[in-house]
Amino acid sequence: MPTNAKSLLQHSAFTHFTSKKLALYVSSASLLAACSSQPPMPQQPTQPLPPPVIVTPPPVVKPTPQLPTSYPTFNSWKSDFIQRASAQGYNRSDLERLLASASYNEQVVRSDKNQAEFAKMPWEYIDGAVSSSRVSGGQRGYADQSAVLLANENRYGVPASIVTAIWGMESSYGGFTGNSSLTSSLATLAYDGRRQAFAEQQLLALLKLVERGDIDWSELKGSWAGGMGHTQFIPQTWLEQGVDGNGDGHKNPWNRADALSSTASYLASAGWQRGLPTFYEARLPNGFDYRNVSSKKTLGEWQSMGLQLINVVGSAPGNTPVELWLPAGKEGPALLLTQNFDAIKVYNNSANYALGVSLLARAIVNQPQLQRDFPRYEKPLYTYQVTQLQQRLTSMGYDTKGTDGVIGTNTKLAFQRWQADNGQVPDGFITQRSAASLVQ
Repeated sequence: MPTNAKSLLQHSAFTHFTSKKLALYVSSASLLAACSSQPPMPQQPTQPLPPPVIVTPPPVVKPTPQLPTSYPTFNSWKSDFIQRASAQGYNRSDLERLLASASYNEQVVRSDKNQAEFAKMPWEYIDGAVSSSRVSGGQRGYADQSAVLLANENRYGVPASIVTAIWGMESSYGGFTGNSSLTSSLATLAYDGRRQAFAEQQLLALLKLVERGDIDWSELKGSWAGGMGHTQFIPQTWLEQGVDGNGDGHKNPWNRADALSSTASYLASAGWQRGLPTFYEARLPNGFDYRNVSSKKTLGEWQSMGLQLINVVGSAPGNTPVELWLPAGKEGPALLLTQNFDAIKVYNNSANYALGVSLLARAIVNQPQLQRDFPRYEKPLYTYQVTQLQQRLTSMGYDTKGTDGVIGTNTKLAFQRWQADNGQVPDGFITQRSAASLVQ
């Protein structure tokens, strides 16, 4: 699913909504396009596909009436929601039908509030993204849907391999689109979730989709967080961004052509640039000043500092602005991220997700993977240790902009400044070893 719905309603499994997934909003952008060759027909996989990474697209949030802090019962919320929505002009009988079978789901609440015990290292995520079964499944899906995928590539500028990779990450190429009741899940989150107004908005969008004939009452099954169909859009984003890919007059997320076309269109509107790879791998020179990590310069400027591009896929104009990212610190690969990497993050606001999609897309069309491997001996912090780290850094003058137990950009930058002042290479990579003096 597209970007930060994973943030708001938590990134399930690999994320549906992550605790932080939803604040990016997509505006219209020029539709650009690029070309890629079709891969050979794949062999049958020898093992089942890994569980899908059901993510959810970021919504375009509109103002909604202020909700009470709580309701005494689930049914009292139902009655009040129907009353408030009816007053806004929604059809009361349709609202009652929508919620007639909705029931409170405790598992949805647990999923919404759950935090992982520890943060995974990037290679754990990447290994799952480019598993042999996911790659071979992607090659089959690419070949089977090549007409739709390549037509969208020509129209929107987003490579067929990228759209196929997102399809694989979100639903294992349609093999698992979710079996939770969307009405029960969203109603539960509206009554007892962290984002009540957001969940109510999704219910109303779902109702509009049914009323305009895009989806049927019988199709309301998806992820616990509200993701629908092959590429796991949430209702509001699908309502505004969905595309009729097969020309039947409807926009149905469970229809492959509609889902794949909508994903390409969504990335194009997020700023995808035709012909540009999502990243370049680079080799850093001896004596490199690691204080430049996370800064943005043109490719030419980085090269003048001694960085050498390796395994180049696509063109590499010297005036291309890119950001230096070390996903696993100085011992891992060095990547120069383009605006197309950022476009994938609009779909799901996670750098690891964007890298997973990028590498899976390359594998599907037999393009090079990373030349430098990850330092797999490093161990992550536990969630409580991340909170400790944030508190300690902030108290020492390295403001992490919050103590939420999640390693985000602000925490990495604060840690990087601390490293520079305390005799470490300031690569911003937080591990049990690098943060040993700051956590218990």
